[in-house]
Amino acid sequence: MKQIWNDIHGQFHPFSALDFLPRDKMRALQTQRLKEIVALSYAKVPLYRARMDEKGVKPSDINSIDDISKLPFMQKTDLRDTYPDGLFAVEKKEIVRLHASSGTTGKPIVVAYTDEDLRVWDSSIIRCLKMYGVTSSDIVQNCYGYGLFTGGMGLHSGSQALGCTVIPASGGNTERQLMLMKDLGTTVFASTPSYFMHLVEEGKKRGIDFKKLPLRIGVFGGEPSSDSMRAFIAENTNVKFCDIYGLSEIVGPGVGGECEAGGGIHILEDNFYPEIVDPETGEVMPDGEEGELVLSTLTKRAMPVLRYRTHDITSIIAEPCSCGRTIRRIARISKRSDDMLIIRGVNVFPSQIEIGIGRVEEATPNFRIIREMKNDMESLTVEVEIQDKFYGDSIAQIEAIRKKIQASIMNIINIRVEVAIVEPNSIPRSEGKIKRVYDNRPKDSK
Repeated sequence: MKQIWNDIHGQFHPFSALDFLPRDKMRALQTQRLKEIVALSYAKVPLYRARMDEKGVKPSDINSIDDISKLPFMQKTDLRDTYPDGLFAVEKKEIVRLHASSGTTGKPIVVAYTDEDLRVWDSSIIRCLKMYGVTSSDIVQNCYGYGLFTGGMGLHSGSQALGCTVIPASGGNTERQLMLMKDLGTTVFASTPSYFMHLVEEGKKRGIDFKKLPLRIGVFGGEPSSDSMRAFIAENTNVKFCDIYGLSEIVGPGVGGECEAGGGIHILEDNFYPEIVDPETGEVMPDGEEGELVLSTLTKRAMPVLRYRTHDITSIIAEPCSCGRTIRRIARISKRSDDMLIIRGVNVFPSQIEIGIGRVEEATPNFRIIREMKNDMESLTVEVEIQDKFYGDSIAQIEAIRKKIQASIMNIINIRVEVAIVEPNSIPRSEGKIKRVYDNRPKDSK
């Protein structure tokens, strides 16, 4: 590990050799690391030991990376149930940083890092930034939240280790963000895509032409990105949309990134091993088939996480990437197994509705879904903002747009939902993860 760290951080090579490692050597490295992390987890974490004993699995049974399927799954509830330190695999004196979720539902999730864990995290961020074309000459305006959230500190540390100038702007305060962007010459902007869209909208009201700013790269994560989001950013800015994938339970941002070739997210699979499983049965699925992403940390020692069910729905792309990297890609994540709505017996994802709206040129990417009860039946209403230039049209023309959006959504989800055209800028904008679904049903009907 130290040799890899020195290679990346000491000399700042343009790419990590691990991104281009031949597949047989990658599998050998993954096997070695899996065996070590399973042995550590079994010896030091009671939950892992109990779960493995229950399945009749011992560390000696793990002889190949393929044997990872013998291990039990982990869920988010496991992290909450062992709060605060039940999953730590090292002595507390070895832990140099703690992060936690917001704790808005139940107990927060606490994640721990040794000094070496932080170095591996930095190197992962660097590898992602290099995929996007970020260099040490860039000025990074980091609008991910600082504090307990992993996003702000994680991206800050990795960007700084690369040699970038970092503006620790955190989230919120739109006017200040726009001022910093203009006055400090930001070239890389890091936030959720919906928040950047909000800044673009507000900036346009203040007469800011984003195409005249030095902004060139957007490091976007924290929520699924849609084609309509990407189209909006491409139309209104010169920013290249770059996906950064991660989750606090695994490490934070830097689990994977979208290279300049596009077409998927490269998972840094020497550190974070990906599997795709059937969401219902848990059976491992072959490359190319869509299912739930399961991740295992292969190098994190403070708090190893094995076979964590992310609830993100995607697939592993089998075809080689034109960028030359051999680390595998996953398809861009557009939905989650746990945000599925069941409407009149039909499974509906908000991302499907977003796709339907995005196919109507008069619509904007700003919408929200209202769930409520009408006449003892569940009703779904999609409120959509259309472009300003169409909102002033006649009632008949607006109604024609509404029906067009309704038909486009129905074409995808195969059920009819109500669509309401609402006044521009009337839907609340998000400074963090965007909220799409508002549940107004009585508590006894949920």
